[in-house]
Amino acid sequence: MQALHPLAVSVNKAVETDLAELVRVDHEAFPEDPYPESVLRQFMDTYTDHLLLAKSDGVLCGYVLATPPCEGLSWIFSLGVAPGKRQQGLGRQLMKDVLENLRKEGAHTVNLWVDPRNTAAIGLYESLRFVPVGEPHEDYFGPGKHRRLMRLTL
Repeated sequence: MQALHPLAVSVNKAVETDLAELVRVDHEAFPEDPYPESVLRQFMDTYTDHLLLAKSDGVLCGYVLATPPCEGLSWIFSLGVAPGKRQQGLGRQLMKDVLENLRKEGAHTVNLWVDPRNTAAIGLYESLRFVPVGEPHEDYFGPGKHRRLMRLTL
């Protein structure tokens, strides 16, 4: 599953040799709360077909991680784009690719949690037809880590 996108970006499934670069991008994208390397490794092993990476000139610049559908429901665990590569359509392309894959696998609902202060992410998700569900949950991921549930019906 290789597709070329604007800015000469390719989107592919993650492979074991991508781990170090995945850790780097995750730390750049989420410097205040990155995943530990061991967790990213387990995600890579567990969600092999649902961890998509965007590379430009062979360098990892973004990723999206989803769960396989379970009774038609999937979750987007994380969407991360390196700060220097934001606002270039990478997050949108990663989301479109993973959503198309989930649709083909039988997902009819996709949920995600987003920081209610992250207006750029919320704007992206709303443009992809995600809608907020209920009110934000204070301290959902720990003190000061508020989250809003968003849902897409495919």
